[in-house]
Amino acid sequence: MTGTDTAVLREMRWWDIDSVLELERDLFPEDAWSRGMFWSELAHARGPGATRRYLVAQERDGDRIVGYAGLAAAGAESDGEAGPVADVQTIAVTRDHWGTGLGSRLLTELLKAATAFECAEVMLECRVDNVRAQKLYERFGFEIIGVRRGYYQPGNVDALVMRLTDPSTTVSPANPGGDNGVQGTEIHG
Repeated sequence: MTGTDTAVLREMRWWDIDSVLELERDLFPEDAWSRGMFWSELAHARGPGATRRYLVAQERDGDRIVGYAGLAAAGAESDGEAGPVADVQTIAVTRDHWGTGLGSRLLTELLKAATAFECAEVMLECRVDNVRAQKLYERFGFEIIGVRRGYYQPGNVDALVMRLTDPSTTVSPANPGGDNGVQGTEIHG
């Protein structure tokens, strides 16, 4: 089975936070987000002034959350670019769903959100030791533009800064031109 067969993507809601936190702590034990961080992000994810898009991947045959992802759009234009900048805040998939294409589906939806927010580029930070994630981002056209020393604390792990210009032209390598069927509200950015 692929990530497409086993999980449904939908908007993250407040009642998903406990399940997401469980997964967050399992995958990122040293630098996991807090409950308050997720609450704060979700507070900006709905309504006409929304600047965030957060998704969960839920098993098709149950309630288990097997992945999640989030993006923030900055309202200010960057260095004279054509539009605001988006930042991939987080993306994660359970180990038993690695290699199924679920990470690609989540990233595709974040890039669609960046396009809906009319962002000229998408930025992200990735741990230097997370080669799996780096390969995913590179497949989508992200390029390394810098390093942030000691970015991830308390482990003092460096972060690669990666950028994708014009997310509207990026096509998911896992599902070129396809509809991933995300359930939830429309993006109002």
